[in-house]
Amino acid sequence: QVQLVESGGGLVQAGGSLRLSCAASGKVFSINAMGWHRQAPGKQRELVARITLGGVTSYAGSVKGRFTISRDNAKNTVYLQMNSLKPEDTAVYYCGADPRSYLVYGAGYWGQGTQVTVSS
Repeated sequence: QVQLVESGGGLVQAGGSLRLSCAASGKVFSINAMGWHRQAPGKQRELVARITLGGVTSYAGSVKGRFTISRDNAKNTVYLQMNSLKPEDTAVYYCGADPRSYLVYGAGYWGQGTQVTVSS
C-alpha cells in the first residue's frame, strides 16, 4: 500500500499563489506517476497535472502556464506551485499516485484532499 499526505491548501485572493505538497510513504517503489486532481462542488473530478518518475509532465489546459508540478524522488514528494490563481481554481485538490505513467483514468492511491479557495 501507498499512503499520501497532502499539505499547503488554504484561502488566497485572486492573483495570489499557493504551493501544495504531497508526501508518499509505504510501497513507494511501486509508484510511477504522481499528480493532482481537483473537484469543485457539483463538478466531476478533473486531472490538473501529473509527473512521471522520469520527470515527464502534463497539464490541463486551464492551468497551463500558471501551475507547475515538480517532484523530489529522494523525498517521495510531489509539489504543485499554483500562481495567478483564479476563483475558478477553487476546489478540493487530491494527490494521486499510480504504478502507471498516467493518471488520466484516475489513480490507484489517493490522498485525503486539501481545500483551495480563491476569493475574488
